[in-house]
Amino acid sequence: MPGRVFDLEDRLVDFSSRIIDIVEALPTSRAGNYIAAQLIRCGLAPSLLYGEAQAAESRDDFIHKMKIVLKELKETRVCLKLIRKKEMIKPVSKLDNIFKETEELIAIISKSIETAKKNNQKNK
Repeated sequence: MPGRVFDLEDRLVDFSSRIIDIVEALPTSRAGNYIAAQLIRCGLAPSLLYGEAQAAESRDDFIHKMKIVLKELKETRVCLKLIRKKEMIKPVSKLDNIFKETEELIAIISKSIETAKKNNQKNK
């Protein structure tokens, strides 16, 4: 996959940066600390893993790495849902934009995986 550069990397880095802001805003409680620890891992992973995917050794490796990016984004979405449900950040409307971005990134990565699979089947 060398030579392919997209703004998706920058978008994922911005996403991870916003996740850091959310983590820092969570309450210092047992639940807040637990969610913060989980969210920092799954919320930063997509940008880091996408960097790995860009250096994939094969199309199968790329697909595998992108599936992990997708998994981490879905885990992030669940963390954000919990934060909203328990109103750990108020007003919860502060989370609307990051939640929307999470959904959009999930759709983009899902489509990328689907396209890579189709291209992989054509080349076999």
